[in-house]
Amino acid sequence: MKYSELFGKTAREAPSDEIAVNARLLLKAGFIDKLISGSYTLLPLGLRVVKKIEQVIREEMNTTGAQEILMPLLHPKEIWNETGRWEKARDVMYQFEKNKKEFALSFTHEEIVLDIIRKHAFTYREFPIKIYQFSTKFRDELRAKSGILRGREFLMKDLYSAHTSQEDLDKYYWEVKDAYLKIFQRFGLKAYVAEAAGGVFTESHTHEFQILSEGGEDTIFYCENGDFAQNREIAKVTAGIKCPKCSGTIKEGKSIEVGNIFRFGTVYSEKMKVQFTDASGKKQLVYFGSYGIGLTRLVGTLVELFHDDRGIVWPKVAAPYQAHLIDLRSNLQKGDSAERFALYEKLQKAGIEVLYDDRADISAGEKFADADLIGIPIRLVVSARVDRGKVEVKKRNEQESKIMAVEEAINLIN
Repeated sequence: MKYSELFGKTAREAPSDEIAVNARLLLKAGFIDKLISGSYTLLPLGLRVVKKIEQVIREEMNTTGAQEILMPLLHPKEIWNETGRWEKARDVMYQFEKNKKEFALSFTHEEIVLDIIRKHAFTYREFPIKIYQFSTKFRDELRAKSGILRGREFLMKDLYSAHTSQEDLDKYYWEVKDAYLKIFQRFGLKAYVAEAAGGVFTESHTHEFQILSEGGEDTIFYCENGDFAQNREIAKVTAGIKCPKCSGTIKEGKSIEVGNIFRFGTVYSEKMKVQFTDASGKKQLVYFGSYGIGLTRLVGTLVELFHDDRGIVWPKVAAPYQAHLIDLRSNLQKGDSAERFALYEKLQKAGIEVLYDDRADISAGEKFADADLIGIPIRLVVSARVDRGKVEVKKRNEQESKIMAVEEAINLIN
């Protein structure tokens, strides 16, 4: 992509009403645009990051045997009444009337999934069922002040599973827990699996995936050895005591919730009459679970954790492009010569995703500042002081640059 053609450029200043680091940097770097508090447009750079995150999650979800679907966002009142959550979740749901019928915009999809299952699965042979989607969610957040960490409209990966026994549900629940930890590890994140209350989802305890960050709105008590954590809202431990699972010490820290997992058992299936026929011909209730990761929240989390005073420092797996190419050759800044685009085209032919700053009317300092702000892992510079066939290479998280042959740089990137 040529930067001159990219929609959404860097800005000198972030909006004064944004206080969260993630929002200020993402807005300033041209990844998102703000419509209202808690509602943002993903510009081309931002959408590329989301797609990279989505693919990592998809790979790990598929490994568990889950299949991808896509469900409606507009839900009738009747289906939410079956579980009683139309009233229970009224404070968080966007509910409205149209043509004398009441609807809601999705804030989750448990009821919808169970409705699908009771229409398409009838015997034990069709279980377990594991289905997931990447979809928009709507929640009437009163505290939408943390950028894309807490939105009124946001992207989520939500997975749902249905089983013929509690034992099988439990087995998959912990399998998903391990898959989630692997997902966060792939982004360079250390996630704590914290016990938490279920809120409007369930009355039983659940598990959250919390990332320590000063930009977080949650507080957790966690073991320094990483084998125990509780959300402060249900905590039975305090900072400074011995961990109940090991010899470590409990610490307290602010954190960002990036995922959660729930085991509902037969509570929802009983209310919605979701059953299957077992091997003996008897009707049995389905055991149900759900599992979520906030995609846009994960984008914000990466920015909160991976940035410096110059801008974002994307981990390679989530970066919008693999390399940021800057051309400083003044004699080639005008005209559309073949030599000007030779390296850009060579990188593309090598399969490298590259953002090429081809602007002719911008100083070297401004180009370098923009590259640091955008945060692509590797910066490539061609200039008059670099011999033909070579390029200056600098990693975003390092101070020093190196001159190397183009082929060597390509191997480094790949």
